[in-house]
Amino acid sequence: MIHLEKEDFNELISNGFHLVDFYAEWCGPCKMLAPILEEMADNVDIIKVNVDEHEDLAREYGVMSIPTLIFFKDGNILKEEVGFHSKEELEEIIKELNRD
Repeated sequence: MIHLEKEDFNELISNGFHLVDFYAEWCGPCKMLAPILEEMADNVDIIKVNVDEHEDLAREYGVMSIPTLIFFKDGNILKEEVGFHSKEELEEIIKELNRD
């Protein structure tokens, strides 16, 4: 799991399949989602973007509510999900997206 610092976001998402978690430390549903994402980190590349520290990225991707999960493949957005999701729901989404 990568917590975005100063790395180039576009470079991180340019190759492969990535789940990007737009979150904030003060967000209740984000805190509920965090341990689920940690459990999944061995099976999918997760990039965590703190919206308070990276307002520009949140604005660029139209993040209005958090948590927002954006699934990327080779730099392209495949799907966007807003709000809390169970591990089972996320695994199903990933399975669907990886069929292509």
